Amino acid sequence: MVRHEIVHPEISRLFGEEQFSRVSFVEVTNEGLGTNCHVYNIEGNDQRDLGIIVMEPGSKTPLQRVLRGDHTFEGFVSGKGTLTVVKECGEILVYQVGKQSKPTFSVEVKIGELMQWQAAPNARLVAFEICYPPYQENRFENLSR
Repeated sequence: MVRHEIVHPEISRLFGEEQFSRVSFVEVTNEGLGTNCHVYNIEGNDQRDLGIIVMEPGSKTPLQRVLRGDHTFEGFVSGKGTLTVVKECGEILVYQVGKQSKPTFSVEVKIGELMQWQAAPNARLVAFEICYPPYQENRFENLSR
């Protein structure tokens, strides 16, 4: 494992240096063309993990359904784009993130709901995902690539 003292300067700013200052790199997963997720364990806290999702301009994550877990939080770090969440009742929520976003934007996506991040055509987008408990296989169902 590669040890990183700070995950990302903006993550430390958003959540506090102390809380996210010690992480262990787990892996980088390819989430689709132009999109990857850097996965970290948080030392001293086995109740959650952290993913930093990086999307090149115009790229998006797969459309995913949350299948399990206690809490899944999606949040904005930098860049410009959208987070789309489809509630179980069919309601579609589209969150525009970028210049006008609050620097601490985050939303909980519940079991059964769908989610997808997409970078603006002319901007890179960086988002975070925190899973309680830490991510395990089959937590999400990929509905598209």
